[in-house]
Amino acid sequence: MDDKLSKKVLLADFSLLVVAFIWGGGFIAGKIALESVTPFYVLSFRFLLSGLIISFIFFKKIKNINKRTLISGLLLGCLLFTGQSLQTIGLKYTTAGKQSFLVATYTIFVPFISWYFNKKKPTIYSVISGLLTIIGIGFLSLQDTFYLSFGDTLTLLYALVFAIQVVLIGFYVKDIDPIPLTSIQLVVAGILSLISALLFEPKLNHFNTNTILSILYLIILNTTLAFLVQNTAQKYTSDTHASIIVSLQSLFGSLLSVILLGEIFTKNMIIGCIFISIAVIMSKYGDKLFNVKHILSKFQNPKNQIE
Repeated sequence: MDDKLSKKVLLADFSLLVVAFIWGGGFIAGKIALESVTPFYVLSFRFLLSGLIISFIFFKKIKNINKRTLISGLLLGCLLFTGQSLQTIGLKYTTAGKQSFLVATYTIFVPFISWYFNKKKPTIYSVISGLLTIIGIGFLSLQDTFYLSFGDTLTLLYALVFAIQVVLIGFYVKDIDPIPLTSIQLVVAGILSLISALLFEPKLNHFNTNTILSILYLIILNTTLAFLVQNTAQKYTSDTHASIIVSLQSLFGSLLSVILLGEIFTKNMIIGCIFISIAVIMSKYGDKLFNVKHILSKFQNPKNQIE
């Protein structure tokens, strides 16, 4: 890997870390918004307005959109709407702590879904790093006895849909401009959310200041900026590695809850941070750090031996 590409990979990883931090804050913003606004209306504001903002800023790219980009964006938009609906409805029937744990299961799904689409068999380090991430987020989130409720089942389905979305984004952005792709994805998800809100939810009540600020956070940072960065950064890193970094949103969500909401940072949370840190390192450097043949070859190389 040359220096120029290596710098792009490093920048992509850092960008995804920023996305994870923003999405971590989104747990708090979303919770505040849902106190006054029903789920599908929150989703419609978030996705539709974000998609229109991107379309306005990058109008020159959007107007020259081709058929392949349009079809790919439509599919990603339907997946985004489906996944976010499952997550939001599931949250009604389970706790936030359980959901943040269960959402992280997508890190296990990604290597195998990527295998199907890209014909690239997942490494043992990819699988182990996914399992370590699940364990880590479990320590961060779970406080009570674990059992699967209706909401838990919906959340697991969301994790599967999100994993498919991550892999497809990585597949599409190899030869599709991520900006018009993101715009279509968000507008489609927003339109579907608005239709669902009009069909299934009551009329909106008055918004308070906290609700407006929370929705603005979800629109500008959590969606517009984060989705653009994620879809672009995935050009330069693997699906598995991207999924591990993005899963840090649960870690950042826990830390921000401590800082902004005054929640207690427990011993379990510290253990969870350690597990997740190891998972990220293993997903990126596992083949070098734990490759016995590679390590032995350095000692067996005549240049390294003492005569």
